[in-house]
Amino acid sequence: MAETPYRFDHDTFAAEVSERFGHLADGEESGVTVSVAGRIMLSRPQGRLAFAELRDSSGAIQLFALAKVTEDFDGLTALSLGDWIGATGEVVRTKRGELSVKVGAWQLLAEARRGFGDKWHGVTDIETRYRQREVDLWANAESRGRLVARSAIVRRLRERLWDNGFLEVETPILNPIPGGATAKPFVTHHNALGADFYLRVAPELYLKRLVIGGFERVFELGRLFRNEGISPRHNPEFTTVEAYVAYMDYEDLMVLVEDLVGGVVADVAGSTTLPYQGQIIEMGAPWRRATMAELTSEQVGQAVDVHTDRETLAALLVAAGGPEADPSWGPGKLLAELFEKTTEHTIVQPTFVTDHPAEVSPLARRHREDPELTERFEVIVAGRELINGFSELNDPDDQRARFVEQAAAHAAGDDEAMHLDEEYLRALEHGLPPTAGVGLGIDRLAMLVTDSANIREVIAFPTLKPLFD
Repeated sequence: MAETPYRFDHDTFAAEVSERFGHLADGEESGVTVSVAGRIMLSRPQGRLAFAELRDSSGAIQLFALAKVTEDFDGLTALSLGDWIGATGEVVRTKRGELSVKVGAWQLLAEARRGFGDKWHGVTDIETRYRQREVDLWANAESRGRLVARSAIVRRLRERLWDNGFLEVETPILNPIPGGATAKPFVTHHNALGADFYLRVAPELYLKRLVIGGFERVFELGRLFRNEGISPRHNPEFTTVEAYVAYMDYEDLMVLVEDLVGGVVADVAGSTTLPYQGQIIEMGAPWRRATMAELTSEQVGQAVDVHTDRETLAALLVAAGGPEADPSWGPGKLLAELFEKTTEHTIVQPTFVTDHPAEVSPLARRHREDPELTERFEVIVAGRELINGFSELNDPDDQRARFVEQAAAHAAGDDEAMHLDEEYLRALEHGLPPTAGVGLGIDRLAMLVTDSANIREVIAFPTLKPLFD
């Protein structure tokens, strides 16, 4: 490979050329010299005249070369597609109306040893697109656009939370106990401490300890890890924002959430109305509110709730194509399973599904009107969960009892059940004020905003089976 420079005096992006010099008339010269850099995407030598397309992160600009003007004209015309170059020259508009940089000097910045070939015209092979994302990003403008939109979502979420008085914090990714969610964790070993740790499944318990410590509004935006299946909606590592606010309950939180998310969608997409997989979804407030029991009853054609007898719920679940009830499942678990099997996938518009059974909500506060329920909601959009939130359980005795139930389930073989977390219980005994907390899936929100059916489309490098040992 030819020796290449350590740096290049780049001062202008392709999009800036269009913005600053779009007024030039056909055949007009600007008298302004710029230095641009990027990949050569097209090359059209025409004797002692040559045209090439140079693409950078902002877009593309035409390079216009003349043998009598351009240094090493023959070297420029011999470049391979995909080579990185830097070029310096005057901005002109050709007689045929193309805004161009008339190249005076240029440098090879990096050689493309592995040719992209016809992939420049768009990579369609799924394996190539996800495994060789660097190829996909150059070949498909839509792929670049999805990641740009995702970045904008993250930025605006942060900014809107900051504007609402939230403090951004960081909590441990290596956890001595996997807590904060019912999920199967990844396990690793810390050599110096001689102990196993778990990649976090959720930051919830640490964030609530910060509220106990006096931070009344906190959030964390970061990666979570769950050793579970891969699907169009699931990746083993994914990104969420979790936020906790003292003195609120889940009713207050619903108002905050729909305003926050609707605002972010409008910021990024320009509208709260989103086309998604052939449907039109309205993300602007207010969103529908309905209980899990009400929605499930609508679908199964009879009234069901957490007080319905276990045999009836189990029979309805099997009739709907669901699994046989495990002996350990009570009415609450059966109602949740029945909702997931019959109802969740039918919900298109953003809906707060409220009042989940206590049996499946080990960290949520019991409902003030029915102790078999919790003050918990999930937001379902386009048939999938986007957000989970609730009034936080702040009674140490009730929390201990729920942890004990979870630990028993884990001992009985439930890999997703929680462990007994004595450190969190000790913190809770110092007093957690009335608090509401919420978790939002960044990847799934990005799927909605970019009209993507598969979560891998909005993750730069999704988890794949290794090719090389």
